[in-house]
Amino acid sequence: MRKIIATTVFAVAFTASFAAYAAKDSVTIGMRLEPPGLDPTTGAAAAISQITLYNLFEGLTKITPDGGVGPGLATSWTASDDFKTWTFKLVEGTTFHDGSVFDAGDVKFTFERNAGKDSKNKRKDRFANMASIEAVDASTLKIELKNTNPDFLFNLGESTAVIVAPETAATNKTNPIGTGPYKFSKWTKGDSVELVKYDAWRNASALKINKVTFRFVSDSAAQVAAMLAGDLDLLPIGPPRESVPQFEAHADFQVQEGNTNGETILAMNNTSKYLSDIRVRRAVQHAINRQELIDAAEFGYGTPIGSHFAPHHPAYVDLTGVYPYDPAKAKALLAEAGYKDGLTLTLKLPPPAYARRGGEVIAAMLEEVGIKTEIENVEWAQWLDVVYKKRNYDLSIVSHVEPMDIGIYARDSYYYNYKSPEFNAIYAKAAKELDVAKRAEYLAQAQRKLTEDAVNGYLFQLAKTAVFRKGLTGVWKDSHIFVNDVSAMSWQ
Repeated sequence: MRKIIATTVFAVAFTASFAAYAAKDSVTIGMRLEPPGLDPTTGAAAAISQITLYNLFEGLTKITPDGGVGPGLATSWTASDDFKTWTFKLVEGTTFHDGSVFDAGDVKFTFERNAGKDSKNKRKDRFANMASIEAVDASTLKIELKNTNPDFLFNLGESTAVIVAPETAATNKTNPIGTGPYKFSKWTKGDSVELVKYDAWRNASALKINKVTFRFVSDSAAQVAAMLAGDLDLLPIGPPRESVPQFEAHADFQVQEGNTNGETILAMNNTSKYLSDIRVRRAVQHAINRQELIDAAEFGYGTPIGSHFAPHHPAYVDLTGVYPYDPAKAKALLAEAGYKDGLTLTLKLPPPAYARRGGEVIAAMLEEVGIKTEIENVEWAQWLDVVYKKRNYDLSIVSHVEPMDIGIYARDSYYYNYKSPEFNAIYAKAAKELDVAKRAEYLAQAQRKLTEDAVNGYLFQLAKTAVFRKGLTGVWKDSHIFVNDVSAMSWQ
């Protein structure tokens, strides 16, 4: 029994009244994509964590703006010499938004649910790696791992590891109940999600923002117009790239450039009719001029990549030279594969500008070497269903924004349909290795293997170019994870 405790738009005149800004206790954040739900433990979309992580829900740890790990619902922890047994001391007196008390039993329930047979958690394997989870007492938790995990504490701060309550877990998709500084107020489908300050949060007195609205604005021009009109205070991932210089020159706005963990790729279905042939996949790679793509689709914002790995990570290997832009080589590979007269592939594009605009650019590059594309623009929910779940596609463009997610290539039935026992063995070693130098070498081998197999077209690392109203502070410069931590924000 649980105890209950009581661009062209710049020509428009700038006439905004800034009534919301004057209040200085609320913030409106613009998002391009509306999430399919609000439960990060069961949904794969990054838009879920952008709203809920560290606002509605909390994990045992909290990832800091510089990519480090600090306390969350756990105040401290210790590990055994082999780093397999972890003991966490939990915060006391913290409650969920319905007033029920948080304790070690909630953590045990959450992690066992995430590892369960019916789990829809996209990081289920991390929780399946927990051999045992023991609630020693209300504020002490003990976890025994099957295999060591050098990223264990970092993983516990990600959205897939937020803590939920048994009584409300089933309805978190539409009515989320967490322990975070803000509680769910309203979801107006197609428009916005509203959160309000949770007065019973353990550090509520430190919060400067009382209300936060996440407004969904998918159209690029509308995003810019909304910023100019004072309807938005922050675009955390940035407005259309072409408008950035104009915001930089505007006295009422601030532009902040940083990094993300978003590897933007031309995803390939490795078992489709044509792409099952590595020569065709390699031909696609040679047909793409990464820098021209970045200049045309992202207006120069982005860093070319040659594998599924972030350039700012210490273990990064620059493999962009493996498949240099070489149309003649691409044509030769196609001819060798039996497609001298060319072929046609489907290209399904989700809503983000990098995908829609980038898709047009890549389609033109592929056509130059004899690969025609049938472009289909799909909404996010359709992309998740048709491409991600059903794997009914040839090509797609998407940014994978989770940190250190190279392990997705070892998953069974992932949407690339890539299977490589050799890669799996390499990654398994990297996933368990605690020695930094040895682990870096395994990660380098993993990067090279993906590039050698031409699994996907590796395009560029997504840049983070936030635009916000002058006076707003606490916006994260870099996105080591995709999060909008409102508890850190305030108006000056």
